[in-house]
Amino acid sequence: MKSTVPCVFLALLVCMLLVATTAATGFNYADALDKSLLFFEAQRSGKLPSTQRVTWRGDSGLQDGYSQGVDLVGGYYDAGDHVKFGLPMAFSLTMLSWGAIEFRKEITELNQMGNTLWAIRWGTDYFMKAHPQPNVLWGQVGDGASDHYCWERAEDMTTSRSAYKLDANNPGSDLAGETAAALAAAAIAFKPYNSSYSNLLLLHAKQLFSFADTFRGLYDDSISCAKQFYTSSGYLDELLWAASWLYQATNDEYYLKYAVDNAAGFGGTGWSVREFSWDNKYAGVQILLSKVLLEGKGGAYTNTLKQYQAKADYFACACLQKNGGYNVFTTPGGLLYVREWNNMQYASSAAFLLAVYSDYLSAANAKITCPDGLIQPQDLLNFAKSQADYILGKNPKSMSYLVGYGPQYPTHVHHRGASIASMQVLHSAVGCVQGFDTWYYRPEGNPNVIYGALVGGPDKNDNFSDDRSNYEETEPTLSGSAPLIGLFSKLQGVNGISGNSYLAKQPVLVHQKPPTTPSTSYPYKTQAPGPPKSSEFIAAAPVEFLHSITSTWSLAQTTYYRHKVIIQNTSQKPITDLKLVIEKLSGPLWGLSSTNVKNIYELPQWQKVLNPGSECIFVYIQGGPQAVVSVLSYH
Repeated sequence: MKSTVPCVFLALLVCMLLVATTAATGFNYADALDKSLLFFEAQRSGKLPSTQRVTWRGDSGLQDGYSQGVDLVGGYYDAGDHVKFGLPMAFSLTMLSWGAIEFRKEITELNQMGNTLWAIRWGTDYFMKAHPQPNVLWGQVGDGASDHYCWERAEDMTTSRSAYKLDANNPGSDLAGETAAALAAAAIAFKPYNSSYSNLLLLHAKQLFSFADTFRGLYDDSISCAKQFYTSSGYLDELLWAASWLYQATNDEYYLKYAVDNAAGFGGTGWSVREFSWDNKYAGVQILLSKVLLEGKGGAYTNTLKQYQAKADYFACACLQKNGGYNVFTTPGGLLYVREWNNMQYASSAAFLLAVYSDYLSAANAKITCPDGLIQPQDLLNFAKSQADYILGKNPKSMSYLVGYGPQYPTHVHHRGASIASMQVLHSAVGCVQGFDTWYYRPEGNPNVIYGALVGGPDKNDNFSDDRSNYEETEPTLSGSAPLIGLFSKLQGVNGISGNSYLAKQPVLVHQKPPTTPSTSYPYKTQAPGPPKSSEFIAAAPVEFLHSITSTWSLAQTTYYRHKVIIQNTSQKPITDLKLVIEKLSGPLWGLSSTNVKNIYELPQWQKVLNPGSECIFVYIQGGPQAVVSVLSYH
């Protein structure tokens, strides 16, 4: 009894301190940090370790790359799907590493450096395997089109696991450059803990930068199946980004000179941006190079670095609404709003970047002069905090957009693994179409809570629909969650809660019982009398529709058909604002965005333009005759 009383008293004291601080600040950023790290464990591909905390996941993708003679097991699934897209994955690792570098003290005090470094290493080990030769980088595993036709657990995957590579004849400077940046940043993060691993990362980073710079081109021209999901707007920012990180990692003047010599030609000192993302790195480059100037290390490059800093200030002024009208749009509730699809990733990236810039300016006792007034370093941090607080529940919906945090959060997350009972609960495989029928469209919440997933978030008016089919708002991404690691650790550090007093318990990973509907053994090959035509062209200039049936099955004496429709631009000009009328549709549809008008659909957010000869594919499932598809309007 004598030995336990002090422990109980200490535990009560710690809990009281934690509650008191949380009440004062409104949010427990340490808990949000811990949950955010769990999300990366939920996204793991490959052989899971014994320390895996997200127990509803299992081993998956264990043959990735083998058919093409390369080991590509590991890495991360991108979002609610099972494709390993190289560009957003590499950007996510850069963000994780940057957080570990800038906020090492805070993360260490919160006892999260081990989990953070493992989150980084799960990706960097994969990228080093994907870089078997100096001028070869395997940039993707899986095909987005076929993957999105199926709703199944990663452990049950039946879709293509083809791998796609970049080489001298098929370059991808954006992807190779971002991967170089990620490995260089990771080398800095690991250096205090594992110098030999850090050196290995740096070797790969240097080779990848040389590959990116020597053989220039857009990665999605070489890996065309990535274009409709992660289209690259250019690669010059990634070259500057990689050089900037290599300078930070090596202190080799060659890389700083590269960023300075190419400042104007590559847009580093020319582009004034209001976005920082997996596609657009300019704001990150500008702030990272401003650090060199603010530390007094500009030397002969000072004048150009001042131009970089002017652009960094433009980004900060635009975020804080002090940029003479040229500001980042904000919702009525105060959230930065950049895109309809998964806007939270842009808000989280901007908030992290502003928190980093706040520290750089504070260390130099500097401030920003905007068109609409001065900005102090604390103002940047306060704004970053406002974005974090919005994410965690300080918003018009009082909704936490970080799954598992707070009393109210999304329960219908657009995520295959989270929405289907785990292998421990449902031992039989869940088929491609069966997953849609039984799990995707069920009204109940997801059986697995995917802790730490940052969903896409609300629309520009702060409205949010917790609907699994509303992927623009309910799908989480790696690139959305990665900046939160540094952001939450910084904010918790400001609050003064050390890691020794943070005793948040691990979340309980709840499983729901599988539904009682007979759904575990669909007869996929069953033929029904009088099916609709298996292939039919419907003319509607300037597009053509190729309609086919890819699967059929019977359930409760009803025959269902899985219809695939290819929309092809047969004209010589790009088509925008294409709106379709789909009549006699009685079942679910996937691959188009619905409008506010009944039966009217438009191209998905990731493919707003249909270029000459290009295609867009959607799928729907229903019994009886096929739906009637026609063109309503286009530009």
